[in-house]
Amino acid sequence: MGLMQPEWSPRISWADLPGHVQAGVEQILGSPVAHATGQQGGFSPGTADRVLTSSGARAFVKAVSPQLNEHSPAIHRKEATVTAALPDGVPAPSLIGTFDDGEWVALILSDVEGRNPHVPWRSAELTGVLNALLKLSRTPVPPALAHLPALEHELADAFGGWTRIRADPPQACDPWIIRNLGILEDLAETGLADLKGQSLVHTDVRADNILITHDNEAVLVDWPWACIGSAWVDALTVLINVRVFDPGFDVESILRTHKVFAPATPAGVHRVLSGLGAYFTDAARQPPPPGLPTVRAFQRHQGEAVVHWLRQRMVGH
Repeated sequence: MGLMQPEWSPRISWADLPGHVQAGVEQILGSPVAHATGQQGGFSPGTADRVLTSSGARAFVKAVSPQLNEHSPAIHRKEATVTAALPDGVPAPSLIGTFDDGEWVALILSDVEGRNPHVPWRSAELTGVLNALLKLSRTPVPPALAHLPALEHELADAFGGWTRIRADPPQACDPWIIRNLGILEDLAETGLADLKGQSLVHTDVRADNILITHDNEAVLVDWPWACIGSAWVDALTVLINVRVFDPGFDVESILRTHKVFAPATPAGVHRVLSGLGAYFTDAARQPPPPGLPTVRAFQRHQGEAVVHWLRQRMVGH
């Protein structure tokens, strides 16, 4: 079941941006952009470019308009608000500025010298990411981010996915899911309580939202979905991503040994996996959102990885 890289959505590039948007970004940068390199990854149809200005400064610029996807500008605005308020100790890029003409929204962020983790995942890089998440989980939430939603509220609808699957089973649904729907529903419903906590949670940590620096430090990018909740859920989603690319990776030994998982219980992991399985399995069968043609296939792969792992845990293999 080895999976290739997800097929990312097609992106526009810096050169495709309207002139007034480029000019607005260059005003924030204080110098014209001399060179722009498009970055792959993610499901946004907007630009994502590392830029070099004529004065030698570097930055990362991402821009989107409602024509590309009607929800993307609001997501960029949320990301700007969160990123601007992240405490110093958080492993994230800093916000240099925002261009917003009411239609186009561009974020100008510090450029991080790094690359996405290798997939299939490598142990040293995985440890670096989990160390960064441990640091994040121990960073007090600043007053400027106290308004962030509670993770258990944000995922309440998603964790109800098994109930929707019971009402309308997808074609070719895994027979194991159908046989165990009652158990899975109960696990997911009670799993919402496991999401509660006082930690800053990224909620979308996967290989394409992580940059690994030359000394194996991890930097987390793309913060629009930040919440306040459980200290270990981000780390669990990383292990799901590990299994998406390598179903045989021994994630259980990492669950047992890495400090980020110290507050988690085996039963709590079961419950949260069931909730995430409900979300991915239910979401994967929806029509693709405009401008994001490939996101459903990736959700399907994630759902399969979660259910396969949960099934192994439940039957005790």
